[in-house]
Amino acid sequence: MIHEISLLQMTELLLEYVEISDSRYKKVKESGEKGDFYNEVKPFADDVKSINDRWKEEAREWISIHKPRNLYSQQIESAAEHIEMVSIQAFFPETSRTRFINYVNSAVYVLKQLIILLSEEKKGT
Repeated sequence: MIHEISLLQMTELLLEYVEISDSRYKKVKESGEKGDFYNEVKPFADDVKSINDRWKEEAREWISIHKPRNLYSQQIESAAEHIEMVSIQAFFPETSRTRFINYVNSAVYVLKQLIILLSEEKKGT
């Protein structure tokens, strides 16, 4: 299934994962309870990583070909790192709220920018 997925679909899926991580973090912060490492943290982080690694390569390749004005390879690299971090840190109440929010916002910005660019390309504008 994962081999049939487009860059746009991967980007949308990662955006969903970041939003899931964000709401998970809010719950964990409220309850003060850590996620179970083997039953929750690792499976979720592994799912995210499997998409994230491929997304990073394909997004960087797309950027090098299309050279959009407001999105750079370095932003993809940072977003991929942030996505990976929030997918793990979301399960730990001791995670810094400010840093977590910054990682989420940064990743969401890059993902949404790419979604806009890919959607425009798909429409042929």
